[in-house]
Amino acid sequence: MNTTLSQKERTLLEDAKSHEQVCIQKYSNYANQAKDPQLKQICKANEQSERTHLDSINQLLSGTIPNMNAQNSNKNMTPSPTNQSPQLSFSDKDLCSDLLMTEKYVSSTYNTAIFEFRDTNVRDILNHIQKEEQKHGEAIFKYMESKGLYNVQ
Repeated sequence: MNTTLSQKERTLLEDAKSHEQVCIQKYSNYANQAKDPQLKQICKANEQSERTHLDSINQLLSGTIPNMNAQNSNKNMTPSPTNQSPQLSFSDKDLCSDLLMTEKYVSSTYNTAIFEFRDTNVRDILNHIQKEEQKHGEAIFKYMESKGLYNVQ
């Protein structure tokens, strides 16, 4: 299925593309920097999901509606928290804080973009990506909470 984008829609997708590229870079770098194997696993899983998002955005920019049934959902990619990992370094906490802040920002930009698109199919794609971004944030949040790095009051 194809779609024709307005200039505003194209600009929003270009912004989303740059956000996804930053997320991929951060998750890749942080997977290499993280000390805790569980955090490395979260970063690697989220990086792969971000690559799928980037592919979807590129397809939309080319005028093609991606087939969401063919895409992998990361429902089963989120590792369950454990308290069995090594002592966290200060840098792991910083990595998590940065990633959580990034996911909050990226999710909010998708929220705004969704309301700017005419095509319901494109809105659905962006909504799907936004939900996955929220899942990335949830995985980081749960990890941080399980390690005592994020206290809900």
